[in-house]
Amino acid sequence: MTDHSLDGAGNNSSSIASDDTLYDPITLWEAIKIWFQIGILSFGGPTAQIALMHRVIVDEKKWLTESQFLNALSFCMLLPGPEAMQLATYAGWRLHGVAGGLATGLLFVLPGAFVVLAMAAIYAAFGSVPFVEALFFGIKAAVLIIVLEALLRISRKALKHTEHWIIAGISLVAIFFFALPFPLIVFLAGLYGFLRSKKSGLPEDLVHITVKPQATVRTVLLWLAIWLLPLILLSSYLGEGAILGQIGWFFSKLAVVTFGGAYAVLAYMGQDVVQNHGWLTAGQMMDGLGLAETTPGPLILVTEFVGYLAAYQQVESLSWLAGLGGALVALWATFAPCFLWIFAGAPYIEWIGSQPRLKGALSAIIAAVVGVILNLSLWFALHVFFAEVSLEKIGPIQLWMPDLATLDIYAVALAFISGLLLLRLHWSIPKVLVVSSILALAISYAPL
Repeated sequence: MTDHSLDGAGNNSSSIASDDTLYDPITLWEAIKIWFQIGILSFGGPTAQIALMHRVIVDEKKWLTESQFLNALSFCMLLPGPEAMQLATYAGWRLHGVAGGLATGLLFVLPGAFVVLAMAAIYAAFGSVPFVEALFFGIKAAVLIIVLEALLRISRKALKHTEHWIIAGISLVAIFFFALPFPLIVFLAGLYGFLRSKKSGLPEDLVHITVKPQATVRTVLLWLAIWLLPLILLSSYLGEGAILGQIGWFFSKLAVVTFGGAYAVLAYMGQDVVQNHGWLTAGQMMDGLGLAETTPGPLILVTEFVGYLAAYQQVESLSWLAGLGGALVALWATFAPCFLWIFAGAPYIEWIGSQPRLKGALSAIIAAVVGVILNLSLWFALHVFFAEVSLEKIGPIQLWMPDLATLDIYAVALAFISGLLLLRLHWSIPKVLVVSSILALAISYAPL
């Protein structure tokens, strides 16, 4: 049994040497340069980003041991929000405290955020141009396959037992046919997993926590104020019905309930933004996902695209300025909570990793997320393949009914080709998006 202790600053007294692995101390500035390189190279979604960080901070730099990296990753998967960004923030905190965590988290997000902002502005201004529409027609078809590939990848990891398959199936039925709220599904799945898991004896690694509860409370209150006070002031100044206030509170709620990574966020956000708020169309939502897939940084940067378009389309004068405000508010509400989760929870990561019931809750939540992402896949497929899709209700049951006469055979063909390239030939996501877009242009301008 290994005995770990955490001091008041949240540092592990066995530190990086617990697996007989040492790192050479570096300055914050030296670390920042490396984190900036990781930030601009972090393409390909959370799986590729986590693999890149593992290679750099475990294999090459040896800033974390394998067990410390996996403990941190498990903790970040237990949190709502983007696990790759939160993992990077934890690694920066581990090396250089709060300053290191802030620098690392921001460097992981900002390069992609600038790119998404520029692309959102161009899209909002010129999205109706036939050339641009043709490009995004190809992107939509490829995005459907990207979501399916994510579903397959997550399923292989999450559905390990029969009960996990049952949870996934119940979640699909609950959200697709009964429109139950995603937060409720996540809560019930986590509660079931928590109660279902049995307490074991002594954990394999006995972890002592010496950080004072008062310090954790102060951290939580500080970051709650940093996160929520600007939104409260914004809503008070502009009024409750202002679009920027609506965006801020919507994405704040999203930041609390979206467990299971970026695709779980999209499953909840996509339909809520389109159906309940009417800020974007289904096609625009998918275009935003395609843009986020092609940029560095977390895939959840699609929230910035949604914030920009939602505000841009609601305000007639100075639309670009409203869009900029919407993008900034969406970014703030999405990522400020991530620093709260990490800075408050980092001193407890190794202890949490030793708790079987928390692991059981996480397993059940991830299984439920599989059903939710399958719901997203079905919803995307209907809106990609059919020009007209209507929502019919039979008592408490809702059904999405496509008009079969509006089937787009070109969309089906592009999706098939994208599936062949991504799932069979294992091409990278950017390459698949480029090929699908080029084919869509060829179809659009072909003399047929």
